[in-house]
Amino acid sequence: MSTRPSLRIAAESKNLAEIRCFVEEMASALGLDPAMIPNVILAVDEAVSNIIAHGYQGQEGTVEIEVGQERDALVIRVRDEAAPFDPTIVPPPDLTVPLEQRAAGGLGIHLIRQVMDEMTHRVIPQGGNELTLVKRGIKG
Repeated sequence: MSTRPSLRIAAESKNLAEIRCFVEEMASALGLDPAMIPNVILAVDEAVSNIIAHGYQGQEGTVEIEVGQERDALVIRVRDEAAPFDPTIVPPPDLTVPLEQRAAGGLGIHLIRQVMDEMTHRVIPQGGNELTLVKRGIKG
């Protein structure tokens, strides 16, 4: 059991604002460079939005966001109990295709990759997923 601050909440769009506030407060408290915080919030928001829409597909579920520090990095673990899905193996989108010819969506994972320093995934032994997002820039 981790002793890091965490938020366990229903995986519902109406809870995204509370999740964003939690991530912002924790990132600030841990000393992440303030200029990096909006991108971290955006990455977590995208990850949780994907869990809500694609992981739970309208069914009830929970999401847990754990925030901590490892050396000079902010480490965020996003856990769910949805079917296993590894976003790290999703290929990057073809951004050369004209916008009007692209399918809707599909940029969230790409966005997370662009704003975070690391993104890893593992299937949780008791079922579900754990997505770990790392952003370096905590002041020593």
